[in-house]
Amino acid sequence: MKLVLFGATGMVGSRIATEASERGHHVLAVSRSGQSPVPGVTATAADAADVAKVTELVADADAVASACVPPRDATDLTAPFLALNRALVEGVRAAGVARLVVVGGAGSLEVAPGQELCEQPGFPEAVLAEARAHRDALTYYRTVDDLDWTYVSPAAEIGPGRRTGRFRTGGDRMLTDDHGNSRISAEDYAVAFVDELETPTHPRARMSVAY
Repeated sequence: MKLVLFGATGMVGSRIATEASERGHHVLAVSRSGQSPVPGVTATAADAADVAKVTELVADADAVASACVPPRDATDLTAPFLALNRALVEGVRAAGVARLVVVGGAGSLEVAPGQELCEQPGFPEAVLAEARAHRDALTYYRTVDDLDWTYVSPAAEIGPGRRTGRFRTGGDRMLTDDHGNSRISAEDYAVAFVDELETPTHPRARMSVAY
């Protein structure tokens, strides 16, 4: 599979690049810096908000992935992040690529029917705007009916760790363990993400990943 990965140098994006490359897929790693997150992986510099550039880069891809995040240096995170995702969809659409898999946020996962994690008392104020920006991106993707997209939400806690290959997947409900914890390593999240790229199980839907 030829995969074009935007946001490839971040914590999650670099691990997706590693996982896909180690499985033998050809990865084009796209970031603002143009640096390669993995030795031997082809890299290029581009802005995912540039429709024409996205169209050019993904023209012969089998699938496109995005690990882009909201701009943390902006006062308004939602508007630019939503614009980026719209541009990404427009570029993928224009290139005629059907498959798009997106790194999502955990804040919009439901802790009970109709109750989102990010709107619960005690949710960290420092990441609330970012969580809402990811939520609005998901709302947008749910209006896209001409691409085979999947939005992959991690557990409430995600960070560097071990690749075990053992985890659970779900949908809109936040997954927790027997102690009420919701967590996943970035490495195992990448395994689930690439699994979904290889064998789609959540077409035009959200998928969640946790231990």
